[in-house]
Amino acid sequence: MIALHILEVKEFMNKLLLENIFDHFLLQEATILSDLTVTIDGTLTPDFYSSDELEAYGLMGLSFLPFGRLRTRCFDLIKGKRTPAGFKFIFLLSPDNLARTLTQTHSSFLPSDITAMYLNLKFSGGELQVTNGISYRIFSVDKSLEQEWDSLVKRFLKKNGVAFEEKL
Repeated sequence: MIALHILEVKEFMNKLLLENIFDHFLLQEATILSDLTVTIDGTLTPDFYSSDELEAYGLMGLSFLPFGRLRTRCFDLIKGKRTPAGFKFIFLLSPDNLARTLTQTHSSFLPSDITAMYLNLKFSGGELQVTNGISYRIFSVDKSLEQEWDSLVKRFLKKNGVAFEEKL
């Protein structure tokens, strides 16, 4: 697990809320603190959609909604003249992206071994921090996947022009 300090918060927020770079992540939960606290549970309610809609929107088999389906709602809660007092977003890889990541990293883990691969954003006291992690269904002393996930997160941020420094 790594902790990254985002150096240009305003630019990062534009990328998060106005661009689609985080849209492919699933949103497990978001908490936004302003004049009130809003908590968004990203759990997909399959009964809300017809089976045709689930298929058309690419939601079939997902437990959480893609951030792209919730981004404008989050933007509406955060936009304004005043900076929020804080927020927290918990993202995770979709099952397809988790499997693809395991394959691309030549990991010995199977998708069934992993509960989730997380990317967490936390804004507090005017500072924005990104952390990541992996939740396993099995016990393992092998940390190679965690090291790969750390590296992938840093490459993802660099590729998308996010300035950061690693916290020790």
